[in-house]
Amino acid sequence: MMQPRQAPARSNAPAARQRTTRRARPRIAVALAGGGPLGAIYEIGALCALDDCLQGLDFNACDHYVGVSAGGFIAAGLANGMAPRQLCALFIEDRPNEENFDPSWLLKPAWAEFGHRLQRVPGLLGSALWAWGVQGKPLTTAFERLGAALPTGLLDNEGIHQHIERLFSREGRSNDFRRLRARLTLVATQLDTGDAAPFGRPGWDHVPISRAIQASAALPGLFPPVAIDGKHYVDGALKKTLHATVALDEGVGLLLCLNPLVPFHASEHPRSAKRIPSLVDGGLPAVMSQTFRSMIHSRLALGLKHYERAYPESDIVLIEPDQRDAELFFANTFSYRQRREMAEHAYQQTRQLLSERQAELAPKLARHGVQIDAVALHDPARHLLPPAPRRAQAQKRRGASATLRLHDTLDTLQHQLGLRKQPTRSH
Repeated sequence: MMQPRQAPARSNAPAARQRTTRRARPRIAVALAGGGPLGAIYEIGALCALDDCLQGLDFNACDHYVGVSAGGFIAAGLANGMAPRQLCALFIEDRPNEENFDPSWLLKPAWAEFGHRLQRVPGLLGSALWAWGVQGKPLTTAFERLGAALPTGLLDNEGIHQHIERLFSREGRSNDFRRLRARLTLVATQLDTGDAAPFGRPGWDHVPISRAIQASAALPGLFPPVAIDGKHYVDGALKKTLHATVALDEGVGLLLCLNPLVPFHASEHPRSAKRIPSLVDGGLPAVMSQTFRSMIHSRLALGLKHYERAYPESDIVLIEPDQRDAELFFANTFSYRQRREMAEHAYQQTRQLLSERQAELAPKLARHGVQIDAVALHDPARHLLPPAPRRAQAQKRRGASATLRLHDTLDTLQHQLGLRKQPTRSH
């Protein structure tokens, strides 16, 4: 376990005392689960809906923010004073500025990892041949040693740290946990022990926020483990889905949880009257997605039951998608056009959820000074994003940029793959 380090002395002692007093009795906390780019898109849309429809709740004035994997980026943005609509402009909109998120950051091969593993091949091959030819070990057993030559991740995640570091180094923001107004906890998993690593807590708060986000989102097999202080860390979701205990232990009164990944129910939807016969028709991607979502969600359900028993004085509100939402399950998050569509979809579905659960949620929220705005909730003209400009107009305005051509290619590819993979629907 990493040894606690002494936090640097603060020059403003009264401000430090005020910060300590405020944190001693936190009132409202936000916990954001992971889910890759799609999870971040859903959480941004949902947060914008909550921000529009809940009065008395300021998402930049909460006492504690807890983030896991992709949810860590959103949590860190909120803790840095970025409003949900600002995060939407940053992550969803396609505006030509250096702050905006670009999916291509996540698609760079991990060349350094490939090179490092390739260098080990001669030695590992020699060891395997020696074990087989000299020591007489079975061929399969001897050549198992070559498994160490396989890369630990396919994609380079160093760009995540670099771009977020630049984003949080701007005026009014901070890449240092210790300089934030509120608590921020970003959870990863220590690879060699399987223990949770709560970056941002005492003893873990010297790590830059951007590096903690990179570690928390290092999904094994996709991204290499992240080295920090001589240890390696991977995705925080390996241990728990939300890790909300760090906030509940401080006596938080209202815990608002967002979870973007739910298992899909391939059944008739009462609103669309569409039916998906079976996910097996979607092939391996659909089967693996359903498996992963089911594991994550079952663990979340057990965790929530534990929270309710262990923290009876805290009100816990969970926001997540409808399990019959086919649009969200089959979305291609690397398509710019679908990023906008899915964010708008999450926004409207969250408003619908608030409307359906208003009788249940209103008393819980009211105990903490939060009211549901019925006018905003039921306004049919309210949207997250304006209609996207026509492609021809956008190309003319931006000079047919390479970004737009990339979006067109991704949209076309998504459409072609969708025709092959998405299950046939009957009306």
